[in-house]
Amino acid sequence: MCMTCCEAIERGVAPINPCLCGAPETQAAMHRIEADISRRQFLGGSAAVIGMFAGFGLAPRELRAQTPGRPVVLTNLRFFDGTTLSMQTGRDIVIEGGRITGLPATGTGPAEADIIDCGGRSVTPGLIDCHWHATLVSVSQIAALTQDIAFVHLVAGQEAGATLMRGFTTVRDTGGPVFGLKLAIDSGVVTGPRIFPSGAMISQTSGHGDFRLLNTLPRMPGNAADYTEQTGVAAIADGADDVLRRTREQLMKGASQIKIMAGGGVASIYDPLDTAQFLQEEMEAAVRAAADWGTYVCAHVYTPQGIQRSLRAGVKSIEHGQLADLESVRMMREEGAWWSIQPFLQDEDSNPRSNPIQQQKAEEVARGTVRAFEMGRSEGVNMAFGTDILMNPGASQSQGRQLAKLARFMPPLEALRMATGKAADLLALSGPRDPYQGRLGVIAEGAHADILVWDGDPETDLGFLDNSANKLRLVMKGGRVFKETL
Repeated sequence: MCMTCCEAIERGVAPINPCLCGAPETQAAMHRIEADISRRQFLGGSAAVIGMFAGFGLAPRELRAQTPGRPVVLTNLRFFDGTTLSMQTGRDIVIEGGRITGLPATGTGPAEADIIDCGGRSVTPGLIDCHWHATLVSVSQIAALTQDIAFVHLVAGQEAGATLMRGFTTVRDTGGPVFGLKLAIDSGVVTGPRIFPSGAMISQTSGHGDFRLLNTLPRMPGNAADYTEQTGVAAIADGADDVLRRTREQLMKGASQIKIMAGGGVASIYDPLDTAQFLQEEMEAAVRAAADWGTYVCAHVYTPQGIQRSLRAGVKSIEHGQLADLESVRMMREEGAWWSIQPFLQDEDSNPRSNPIQQQKAEEVARGTVRAFEMGRSEGVNMAFGTDILMNPGASQSQGRQLAKLARFMPPLEALRMATGKAADLLALSGPRDPYQGRLGVIAEGAHADILVWDGDPETDLGFLDNSANKLRLVMKGGRVFKETL
């Protein structure tokens, strides 16, 4: 079933046809699975799994791998290294074993190599989105909260491939049941970006991660967990002991960092934007548990009170923060915390808000966005880019455009650095919980070979990021080419 059909069903425009047994995609998938059965003892079942996903269009799409024993050399290019605010020339980029192994002067690299001529185009590191929800981005809110979780995961698998094709080779997932998707990508079952997973968003009762309806209250000791908790979207915790338990559960599942809800949100209805959520001792429980595993806590929060309480508790990354005051911004700088900020401008790319309460909250956040960017830059806060496209089918296509919007607040290369070298510095806070162990977001010797080739000049304008289908000419992740139209 195509995404357009699914959206029509959710809106009630099209009827639901629960049986897709006769669909060509289903029949093709079944033929592949049947053909694999006789080989499963030899293949250990993995071929059957990959074949099944192929029936849904989720099979790996790598174009070519590095020739064994031969490096790959990108030549005839201008490149942004992810840190220096200028384009560099006169060098080639040498790749071996999935890493960048050298930046020699043009034409002086290995004699025996696979050559990729970039045609004088611009080369950048793979982009990083520091606030992404891989399993929740392309389904509506009603689908995320009610439909079979298998549907949500299949949509997420399809979206993961599209994310990579937009040039985002890494995402920090800030809440949702993403561990299976990460495993599928890392295992080559589907294509997609590197994922730094948070697991379930940890929320207090009545907090931003509590999506229960009022008729489900009160929650009694014998009651079953809410659907969002059962599926790993959120984890409701009250009191330091409960927060400690839920944090440790996400770490056990493989979280590279922990996400808590420290204030009111826009998508949720029952928590006003100005509310402070979690007591400081509850936040400290999450911070201590994360620190014991060598990692950190990031906090969803908008207001000065919530920001300052989070920082006092030891939170290392403030998510959103558009309503911050100057005192809060300076406290972020003094604590060495990161500001993971998004261009919430209440424009055509905003997440849908059908409820008047949500609309009012979104407008309030948008009014603070411009001032937040200005204060963050002027006060020297560590800032990284994220989008937070959430429960908004079709809106993921704006991911590159939202990065381009940052050029409204700063020079283009400075904006691009927020989604490359700076973003990678934030991800590095995961320490030993970093799933990929190595430098990301930069073109430098020893870094992961996540490289993009563009038609466009990032030194003057970032508008080309909005047209990755035509302007993005090569996508390389870990030295493997997933798109090439050079």
